[in-house]
Amino acid sequence: MKAAIVRIGDSQGIRIPKAIIEECGLANVVEITVEDGKVIISPVSQSRQGWEEAFKEMAENGDDELLIDDRIKNYWDEEDWKW
Repeated sequence: MKAAIVRIGDSQGIRIPKAIIEECGLANVVEITVEDGKVIISPVSQSRQGWEEAFKEMAENGDDELLIDDRIKNYWDEEDWKW
């Protein structure tokens, strides 16, 4: 597909067809990078995307136990923290 570069104020841009935006999962904010003379537009992934499902799966598999004892106390807990 070819696209014309259009003037947008003092900048320039291209129009991306809606079908391509939907197919690529693009939203209001995108990541733009340049590699080997090519402009790459990628969707911005949400922080911690998929974590909720992963934690549910861990709980179902019994793999959600703490690896260390959370009752371990240290100097900071006893001396510096004001209860």
